[in-house]
Amino acid sequence: MILLTNEHKSINLQYRNMRIAYLIAIVITILLGLSSRKWSALLPSFIAQNAGDMLWAMMVYIGFRLLLVRKSTLTAIWLSFLFSFGIEFSQLYQEDWINQIRGTTLGALILGKGFLVEDLVRYTVGIIIATVLDKMALKFTSRS
Repeated sequence: MILLTNEHKSINLQYRNMRIAYLIAIVITILLGLSSRKWSALLPSFIAQNAGDMLWAMMVYIGFRLLLVRKSTLTAIWLSFLFSFGIEFSQLYQEDWINQIRGTTLGALILGKGFLVEDLVRYTVGIIIATVLDKMALKFTSRS
């Protein structure tokens, strides 16, 4: 039987709380992303054109932070870039079977439909924004 010291229990509780916070952040980010698509006509043109992809990349970053809460922020950044850019470059591959998946709502949201260089810029901005917000939240919570 493994006995945990109070320090280990405190650290485990801290990681559990971080995971809960990241999960909540993912849900909020998904809702914002879906809302930016659904009500794009009500948004300024620049935001309507860019918010969805930026929020998608933010969600990817937060997802890696949730899964790898004990790893460094830098690990989440690199994995987010690899995943996001990988998905975008995969859109250069156009075969019937994958285009059928992309033709579904969920498939389009995850895999996208067509390669766009500007999406790489949107993903970069989204990952940077998520990283800054993450760092700010971590700094804020470490103070209290």
